[in-house]
Amino acid sequence: MREGDKGLIPLLVGDGRSLLTLTGLALLFSGGFALFLAARREFLPHDIRYLGMSAEALCAVGSCRVAAFMFHDRAAFGGTLLAVGTLYLWLAALPLRRGEPWAWWAFALSGAAGFVSFLAYLGYGYFDDWHGVATAFLLPVFVAGLLRTSRHVARASGGSFPSPAALRASGATPERRSAAGVGRLCLLLTAGGMIAAGFVIHSVGMTRVFVPQDLEFMGLSAHDLARVSPRLVPLIAHDRAGFGGGLVSSGLLVGACVWFAAPSRSLWQALAVAGALGFGCAIGVHFAVGYRSVVHLLPAVIGALLFAVGMALSFEPMAGGRFESTAPDAGG
Repeated sequence: MREGDKGLIPLLVGDGRSLLTLTGLALLFSGGFALFLAARREFLPHDIRYLGMSAEALCAVGSCRVAAFMFHDRAAFGGTLLAVGTLYLWLAALPLRRGEPWAWWAFALSGAAGFVSFLAYLGYGYFDDWHGVATAFLLPVFVAGLLRTSRHVARASGGSFPSPAALRASGATPERRSAAGVGRLCLLLTAGGMIAAGFVIHSVGMTRVFVPQDLEFMGLSAHDLARVSPRLVPLIAHDRAGFGGGLVSSGLLVGACVWFAAPSRSLWQALAVAGALGFGCAIGVHFAVGYRSVVHLLPAVIGALLFAVGMALSFEPMAGGRFESTAPDAGG
């Protein structure tokens, strides 16, 4: 069939990558908007309606540290959205365009982690209707993109569906003792740490919500917060669980890109931007609000340092587009 004979929607959608690119752009917008609101220390209308008080009113509680704590969670969540959106754009532009199955699975698994985390409200009881509406609009776009690109990937790999067998082997693997090998290991450890931390934060958000350092920063107990408003803790739990889900999603993407993709300048740049945005927001906001607990910040700082070392050691081989490999280059 000629291109001009196609309907408008198939012509615009193409092989489906445009829909996944749109998802990435939507996440970038959402992450930027979350940071904007956190910087201005403003609540959205539905937050005010649910809580029964504005950010200014809440700022009168605990020397404004309760409000600051909430905005620190939201800024960190915004950073994960920016990181995921950045890596989605790179995946759609290069490895998915080439029809590499691992890239399709990276979208599918990270997207599942992100969208399923919305269901955490069943644990803490706050249904964010704006978040729900955004999910209702974005999820069909994402799923349609996955279905459409699955055909493209299947055709490229000679199958009927992106095979999970593609996840059994890594891409080009550098010598373990080389600088590139150590750098790759550092990046993989970072990704693993992000996934583990995300699961912990998500589960804490659904259950006890706070760690001791949180309450120490605010100078209030969970019981004190509940007396301010019985809906305050569920609202905070919503923010925590969302950040945890975003962290799992971004960790899956970083791990997949490092494990499967062939080294390239664009990959290094995408990882650098995603890492700078994710770690920069997660760590930087703590200093902006005065939450400087060493115990609380230490895991994030270690992760950021490990990521920085990995990126520094990986720069030369990735910028050159190759490294001395112990396995055939898998593309990416």
